Amino acid sequence: MINGKNKLNQVILSLGGNQGDVIQTFIETKQLIEKNIGLISKSSSLYKTAAWGETNQSDFLNQVILVTTNLFPIELLQECMKIEKQLGRVRTDKNRWKERIIDIDILFYNNETITLHDLEIPHPQIANRKFILIPLREISPNLVHPILKKTIKNLEKNCNDKLNVIKN
Repeated sequence: MINGKNKLNQVILSLGGNQGDVIQTFIETKQLIEKNIGLISKSSSLYKTAAWGETNQSDFLNQVILVTTNLFPIELLQECMKIEKQLGRVRTDKNRWKERIIDIDILFYNNETITLHDLEIPHPQIANRKFILIPLREISPNLVHPILKKTIKNLEKNCNDKLNVIKN
């Protein structure tokens, strides 16, 4: 069963960006999240990482936040995409690994596993990306991945991602 309106849901989102004033964009993003999605109860530090996927671009800043929301997963995705668009992100099939003003990914929704056409939770790349695992460990080290059945600490320890993740 997918929870939603009658329940407060714990969701973990990641923020990423490498265009413009990323710190200011993150501030605005979090304000919009609190206005349109729910209360942010924890935020990781900011982390700087070389671009992942397509490496000939500026370094990214990344952050992970814990949010309480009453939105259903698909509504959460829609709100995240509205915030990205409001802040200037343009999505196309061609720019998957390109520079961006803001990227908001849904990492976890409670402890649920959700597979829809445009949404997969937990995010399928969590275990492969240190720029997600390191800030995630900071706010929730003992969280157990509902599919992989490993803690975030264990996933980070066994991650093969070689990119440096530096606390900003």
